[in-house]
Amino acid sequence: MLEASLFVDESGENGTQSKYYLLTLVLHEQSDNILQIIDIYENDLRAKRLPNIPLHTSPLMYSKDDYAGMDIQDRKRLLQSFFTMLQHMPIKYHTFSYKKSELRDGAALEARMKRDVVNFIFDNLDYLQGFDKVKVYYDDGQQVVTKALHDAVEYALSTEAVMYKDGSPKDYRLAQAADLICTLELAALRFEAGETTKTYDRFFGTYGYFKKNWLKKIRKKLL
Repeated sequence: MLEASLFVDESGENGTQSKYYLLTLVLHEQSDNILQIIDIYENDLRAKRLPNIPLHTSPLMYSKDDYAGMDIQDRKRLLQSFFTMLQHMPIKYHTFSYKKSELRDGAALEARMKRDVVNFIFDNLDYLQGFDKVKVYYDDGQQVVTKALHDAVEYALSTEAVMYKDGSPKDYRLAQAADLICTLELAALRFEAGETTKTYDRFFGTYGYFKKNWLKKIRKKLL
């Protein structure tokens, strides 16, 4: 039986606090074992005496939650170690980006996301229908995403082929991967618009450095 996992993460909120809204889908064919890659990553953390905690990129960058009080150099090393692991993972991804000023309200955002996910599925229909099951992992963090995902996936794929599971980032490295990819795609938007902060500059360097050493490498996995 061929199975695929689809991990989902978002950046932004359904309001006026953020300028952009991003939705990232990370696809993993379950026949591709990732346990050895994760073991290498966790051994690397031990060798560097870094904490083995679930990656959550925004708190890491801003020294919050599990990262409160952690030295910036250790946070940068943590991020780089995870990114190195991510480059070796057999995954594919796609990110949908929205500028909220171009959308009337939350309902318009939901409708746009549903349309875009449906079109994405139809564009990759032969590939996705090759799986006996597609398991969608999302932590139901935002209702607008949950509704758009359910409507789009159930419309475009056979409901018998879809399973929904809690996708809390603390439980799955691939959910953490979706979180980091979302952050990198948001950083790309901000760099292009000249809207980066000192925090972005500390972690990602100049725009040219970011494109060469972060964005170009992760976009090799675009679906």
